[in-house]
Amino acid sequence: MEMLSKPSGNIAIFASGTGSNALKIIEFFKEEASVNIVLIASNKPSASVLNYGEEFDIETLVFDREYFYKSEKIVEKLQAFEVDMIVLAGFLWLVPGYLVQQFPGRIINIHPALLPKYGGKGMYGMNVHRAVKAANEPTSGITIHYVNEKYDEGSIIFQADCALNSSDTPEMIAKKVLKLEHYYFPRVIKSLLSQKPEGDG
Repeated sequence: MEMLSKPSGNIAIFASGTGSNALKIIEFFKEEASVNIVLIASNKPSASVLNYGEEFDIETLVFDREYFYKSEKIVEKLQAFEVDMIVLAGFLWLVPGYLVQQFPGRIINIHPALLPKYGGKGMYGMNVHRAVKAANEPTSGITIHYVNEKYDEGSIIFQADCALNSSDTPEMIAKKVLKLEHYYFPRVIKSLLSQKPEGDG
């Protein structure tokens, strides 16, 4: 029986809000000595996710549009931390092309719906769950995918679904989907970090 490789790598988490997924990822990997959350980055100075930096002794970075889109300074920062994987956990900005090219196949995102449905610009958070409810979908779920230069269009890595009832409100759908996010996101990251890289290009 072939043994799985142990997960290893340095992770940078990008988030724009409270960071509940970020917290689950940090807690999940606390016991994995070879996996390190080395940076929490946000485009919002007031984002609650930044508090986990102090709580768990993780470096934080706050940036604006000028820094993110008009320069490539963030690449130097990520390289300085020897980042192997960028994890978008509720990060609302489109990732610029230069960053996708610098980290090919190493940027992943989680989306609170079953792509390709309910994806694209403006489809995040409660916007997604309201749209799912309005369409009377019998199921919803999560999609974990690689990031390319368009919103929610990268190759799908993993999906999980949950049944919906006609009486479910958008808020109830959000709770069901968030439960899937919290459970599966860290485990999919672990699986990806356990895979032997096919090359660093």
